[in-house]
Amino acid sequence: MKTTPLTEIHRQLNAKMADFAGYEMPIVYSNLKEEHHAVRDRAGLFDVSHMGEFIVRGEGAEAFLQYVTTNDLSKLEPGQAQYNCLPNGRGGIVDDLLVYKLPPGGMAMGDAPAYLLVVNASNIQKDWNWLRQHTGDHDVEMIDISEQTALLALQGPLASDILQPLTETDLTGIPYYRFVRGQLLDIENVIISATGYTGSGGFELYFAADKAAEVWEAIMQSGREKGLLPAGLGARDTLRLEKGYCLYGNDIDDTTSPLEAGLGWITKLKKGEFIGRDDMLAEKEAGLKRRLVGFTLSDRRAPRQGYPIVDAEGQQIGQVTSGTHSPSLGHPLGLGYVDVAHKAPGSKIYIDFGRKQAEAEVVKLPFF
Repeated sequence: MKTTPLTEIHRQLNAKMADFAGYEMPIVYSNLKEEHHAVRDRAGLFDVSHMGEFIVRGEGAEAFLQYVTTNDLSKLEPGQAQYNCLPNGRGGIVDDLLVYKLPPGGMAMGDAPAYLLVVNASNIQKDWNWLRQHTGDHDVEMIDISEQTALLALQGPLASDILQPLTETDLTGIPYYRFVRGQLLDIENVIISATGYTGSGGFELYFAADKAAEVWEAIMQSGREKGLLPAGLGARDTLRLEKGYCLYGNDIDDTTSPLEAGLGWITKLKKGEFIGRDDMLAEKEAGLKRRLVGFTLSDRRAPRQGYPIVDAEGQQIGQVTSGTHSPSLGHPLGLGYVDVAHKAPGSKIYIDFGRKQAEAEVVKLPFF
């Protein structure tokens, strides 16, 4: 398995380590519920250095990225981030990602138009190959900086209070989905981004990998009296699921379209030509056959990926893609695809646990 620059620190903290996307990653340090509630109520620090980072720069960078993504990058200003996805041209999704429009210099490595793409760890090579395959005649240069980049996510309502003593950058001046290039400790050109995948606010920090341990320790020290906890991927999953955020490989993949996954808001069919646009226009005109929905259960057992979803007569109408017992709400919930006839909030569906079927109700997202 691959490791991150902080793997040894995770081991010293007695984290439960496991394989995630080919990386040895901390799943839980002490208790998943404690870590989850720390992020919701105070703050948690995640090592997400396994994520991939690509620089795409050159005069043709915007045109190229407009062609390979569904969202409209022409709306981006330097210092702004955007949630996006890569369509595969067969009705599915190569990956979901963040796109940052970089200001000149620093990570942009010059004055040419430049973007930072942050992709899922499991798809780094896949995404790189896909993008390279579609550069065509666009005047672009791609640089994979994944191995040289550390990424920490400091999430929670107290994140700003904890991080502010470590930087001269005014964190209150960074709106949601905006970022600045500033100094953290004595480290230059750190991207401080008001983003995250927990729904509790906070920041994501991109910087040189060899500084990872120094930054981790400084943040933990700054947050010690404020109840900051290290948080593993277990809490990251329950947190994102409570907000109804998709996880690639579970809720979206090469067989799911952005429209049926509820990602129509990042699918700008009027922006001009892009990979798979004609198929998505046809899909929208014909009407969706299935839809990703959120559902809750009164049963104590949590649904798991792959469990069948059936109707009152026991006929399969879909499948669970993600499920958990919500620490914030105190009951099980999940995401899954169902036939469109059952997608409306309030619809009664049933989760097939094998020997028993548990009644569930479709609800409007987010759960929390």
